[in-house]
Amino acid sequence: MGFSNLGTLGSTPVVKNNFGLVTSDPTDVFQFKITSGKNINLSLTNISAGDDADLRLFRDANNNGVLDSFDRTSGLVSNRGSNQDEAINFKTSSGTFFAEVSRFSTSVGGVSYNLALSATEPSGSFPLAASFSNLLPKEFVLGNLSGDVTRTGNVSNTNTADVYSFSLGTFEGVNINLNGLSTDADIRLIRDFNNNRIVDAGEEIARSTNGSTTSELISNINQSGDYFLQVTEFTGNTNYNVTFDHFTTPFA
Repeated sequence: MGFSNLGTLGSTPVVKNNFGLVTSDPTDVFQFKITSGKNINLSLTNISAGDDADLRLFRDANNNGVLDSFDRTSGLVSNRGSNQDEAINFKTSSGTFFAEVSRFSTSVGGVSYNLALSATEPSGSFPLAASFSNLLPKEFVLGNLSGDVTRTGNVSNTNTADVYSFSLGTFEGVNINLNGLSTDADIRLIRDFNNNRIVDAGEEIARSTNGSTTSELISNINQSGDYFLQVTEFTGNTNYNVTFDHFTTPFA
């Protein structure tokens, strides 16, 4: 088992690129701590083609500095199939945690991956408000929008963010609406210009952060290119509907 102690995790992402897992050593563990209530963001990307890796998060519940069977009695897991990106976004109190990347048994030979980790500050008094993640896993891939698309989902303290990736071609635009809320949730739109899968300065295009259960709207996005939309919990557990209203434009 590979083991790394990352120390205190903060809002600046820690990136571990080109790590690998093999049959004889199928698990990597990354230990870190947070010193106050924060939003832990984990993003597992660039999993090698034809392979599969899963992502888990555990708290050091007995405070012994070791990921043991006691810690594994509860945790969070992202185990989507194939080499799809994995993500965990968790609003929690201070403590020591373990992020575990494990090779799925159907993989053949070595599995390579990139892992990014951050702990962002809450948007309001903890534990009332979550925060936007600064990581960009492709959780829900919509591809090139050629028509209207509606998706349903859920955000909560144990899944504070869902990330949708899509692209617009020449002469295409989109309006994005979030509704059907039972508690407060927000949206923001990002263009990852340097393709590092992190939200850097100047890459946020728009956001909508209305209060309570009021619908959110980002309108008249009409530049061709690739986009990420984040749906983020503000307070509480809520289902949601997000609609991508596609339209054509007279200009590129």
